Amino acid sequence: MGKTNPDEKILSYNDVVLRRSDLDILSGPYFLNDRIIEFYFSYLSSCSEEILLVPPSIAFWIMNYPVGQCLTEFLEPLHLPEKKLVIFPINDNDDVSKAGGGSHWSLLAFERNANKFFHHDSNGGMNSVHAKRLYNAVVSFMGVSSSTTKPVYQECNSSPQQMNGYDCGLYVLAIAQVICSWYGRKDNDGDKMWFSAVQGQVTSSVVAGMRNEILGQIRDLMPIK
Repeated sequence: MGKTNPDEKILSYNDVVLRRSDLDILSGPYFLNDRIIEFYFSYLSSCSEEILLVPPSIAFWIMNYPVGQCLTEFLEPLHLPEKKLVIFPINDNDDVSKAGGGSHWSLLAFERNANKFFHHDSNGGMNSVHAKRLYNAVVSFMGVSSSTTKPVYQECNSSPQQMNGYDCGLYVLAIAQVICSWYGRKDNDGDKMWFSAVQGQVTSSVVAGMRNEILGQIRDLMPIK
């Protein structure tokens, strides 16, 4: 048998193209790349038009947009003022010449009713500086009325913590999944925010199982040859 090509395109899903190397990342204990996170965010985005899950590349450019340049035209296609819940993946890559770099993922979520940005970091707030940078970049573009106070930033110190050096991306995906699920039923269960759901549902065993879960989703969507 010949060797498989790691760059072989295996799936086009919405605007995301996955390659065979992405399956290898999910199969082993490896750091998740942008494409896998973008795929899962796109997969979750079908749950509600009121929710926006921002692709990693867009979040990266917002966070690193040149000082002095206006973000308005760049952000306009996201329709941020129309969204009730916006989830941004945060990466600690500071080198704009190396897209897909960095060594840690976390999650920043804006909830309109609470008028707050919440940062979930599975490694003790390691990405807090980067999350605050993105918050400062987008806070004035969220469409909050002039009669409402500016949305505030909150560090979620009770976020579940990873037990190794490579599962941070999986924690981002697991927390995003719980938040989206919480949003879909929040009017029914009376829970003001998603924190208790995250603490109860995002466990190390659940996170570990997400690799196979996402692999299964990808294989179910792959064209039959």
